[in-house]
Amino acid sequence: MARKPTSSRSSRATRKPHVSLDPLLSADRAGALEIYDTTLRDGAQAEDISFSAEDKVLIAQKLDDLGVHFIEGGWPGANPKDIEFFRMIKTIPLKHAEVIAFGSTRKASQSVHKDPNLDALLKAETKTITLFGKTWSLHVTDALGISLAKNLELIGDSITYLRSKHRRVFYDAEHFFDGYKTNPEYALATLSKAVEAGAERIILCDTNGGTMPWEIQEICRVVQHECRVLLGIHAHNDCDMAVANSLVAIETGIVQVQGTINGIGERCGNANLCSILPNLELKLKRAALADHLPHLKEVAGFVTEIANLMPNKHQPYVGDSAFAHKGGVHIHAVLKNPATYEHIDPARVGNQQRMLISDYGGRSGLLDKIEAYGIKLAKNHSKVDELIQTLKERESQGYQFEGAEGSFELLMRKAMGSHKPSFQLLGFRVIVEKKQEDGVPLSEATVMVKVGEVVEHTAAVGAGPVNALDHALRKALEKFYPQLREVKLLDYKVRVLAANRGTESKVRVLIESGDHKDKWGTVGVSENIIEATWQALADSIEYKLLAKK
Repeated sequence: MARKPTSSRSSRATRKPHVSLDPLLSADRAGALEIYDTTLRDGAQAEDISFSAEDKVLIAQKLDDLGVHFIEGGWPGANPKDIEFFRMIKTIPLKHAEVIAFGSTRKASQSVHKDPNLDALLKAETKTITLFGKTWSLHVTDALGISLAKNLELIGDSITYLRSKHRRVFYDAEHFFDGYKTNPEYALATLSKAVEAGAERIILCDTNGGTMPWEIQEICRVVQHECRVLLGIHAHNDCDMAVANSLVAIETGIVQVQGTINGIGERCGNANLCSILPNLELKLKRAALADHLPHLKEVAGFVTEIANLMPNKHQPYVGDSAFAHKGGVHIHAVLKNPATYEHIDPARVGNQQRMLISDYGGRSGLLDKIEAYGIKLAKNHSKVDELIQTLKERESQGYQFEGAEGSFELLMRKAMGSHKPSFQLLGFRVIVEKKQEDGVPLSEATVMVKVGEVVEHTAAVGAGPVNALDHALRKALEKFYPQLREVKLLDYKVRVLAANRGTESKVRVLIESGDHKDKWGTVGVSENIIEATWQALADSIEYKLLAKK
């Protein structure tokens, strides 16, 4: 790798791969894979995400349980929150993972001994530091405003200084693939300088996320031929290629793969470890997590919850819909043999098979669902046809039972004649009053219900009409059913149906409720949002009471 820096005018055409490495030989050279998670640093840079130091500690513990090898905790020179994380994590015993501090090479105007960034990295007291530097000549001249030779100096003496302080150094070659395609000699020279200074890993970064898999493969093979330390890959997802690029790089023999849980990260995100890890273990047969893969869905959900994001139910492997079946042909086949429409056993990643209830599901799926509730019916039973017809009529009106299985169970039991309502609605009224232009609206709901022979008439106020109606209904029923005090409204969604009718359009309300041990969804549909809400709220209460009968 002893190459002199050249100008940024060099083109990729001046540098063609001159070796053809056998992927198996490359893999032998690489040895065991290293899983490097950067959720707490790169993932935290995603829009709408803000982890506290406490959040980061909790996530780090989950990542450790998953079996990742390295956890990039943050940039201690960038903000006080990351400094606090590194202070806190030192008191937490980890079983598998090593926590790593991340930062940049020194500033051109500072010596290594006076550079605040390098000082903060050392104060984090991690055994290993990941240092990033510029490898793309465009960034050196246009972003840093220094010479190519000066940039090599920054890389070399920053790593040498950290090594002199007994730190292991991984070098993140920022924008490496763009740099190589523009000026291959200089990009390779930056790697050479990092290796000479003592870097133990060189991480090739597709920072802009614009490189294609065939380019990744070609360039990685060149670097492997030229570089005498083991390599890593850090891919961004701006072209939706981050997972593919990471896997291709590993196939060429790269040893360390970096990514984030659920692929969160700046712009379009980072390489998604929730796809990379099962692809490595289940498709490429490469050991990665020491038998902890069944915890993957749990960790994905935990990070989503801590980040306060909506779950991506269609995410491969760990999404709720990843092994969900809706079409009748699919359901019929999967019930006979899951391999007909499932590429792996979902339990291997901690997920589960689901049969969705809809008018596409057909008789087989409906019978399977009915049996799940402990009801045995023959395939040709008249009640099955009746329930299918009711289901199709409801869905034609806008009802959706895929996320509202509480309402579906009630519908099914009513059709079977096995459900006795816990209460009867006699009427409700909701008033929203605003007395001043800049004042807060007041919402009040009145509910009249009948439980057995007793009529209960109550009123309640709330933060809005839905909240007020919920409070009034609970107030009316809790004296009869104290267990309703356990129920919490977890989520509330409104979807406008057939919006061409404007404010007269039907709306579908989906409610998720839960108690100390369970969660369930219910649905309501009407042109009136309060009526649709009532339907979903009433079903939510009925479902809770159904479980207690």
